[in-house]
Amino acid sequence: MAYWLMKSEPDVFGIDDLERVGVEPWEGVRNYQARNMMRDAMKEGDLAFFYHSNTKVPGIVGVLRIQREGYPDDAAFDPEHTYYDPKSDPDNPRWYRVDVAFEDRFDEVIPLSWLKEQPELADCPLVRKGNRLSILPITDQQWHFIMKQARNTS
Repeated sequence: MAYWLMKSEPDVFGIDDLERVGVEPWEGVRNYQARNMMRDAMKEGDLAFFYHSNTKVPGIVGVLRIQREGYPDDAAFDPEHTYYDPKSDPDNPRWYRVDVAFEDRFDEVIPLSWLKEQPELADCPLVRKGNRLSILPITDQQWHFIMKQARNTS
């Protein structure tokens, strides 16, 4: 099993939305590195931290599970859709998505400010300067360290 961190703005799609719907396509990723992770590396059953970005207190708010492995993001083919890409072709798709399922909500946000202070997370891509990807790999050690913090705040 692999671990990930997936970012979303809570006013666009947040942990409340995922908990309400249960399973949802993670669409609209338009970065090739993040696309490659969804297309090639994410596997059914992998776990990811749900991270709220662009909010008053950015941070990790819960856990989601990869429900369905990467498949073409058909929003890219729909001219009426926000995520339309005229260069994406159904016969040779440019963009992919995965389906994610709600797993858990943390009682408190684990704030980015706290994550940045932890020596155990110094190599975590989330806390490195200049890393703005919406999907990031998380090591086993980083996962367990953050989960321990989540359990301590519950």
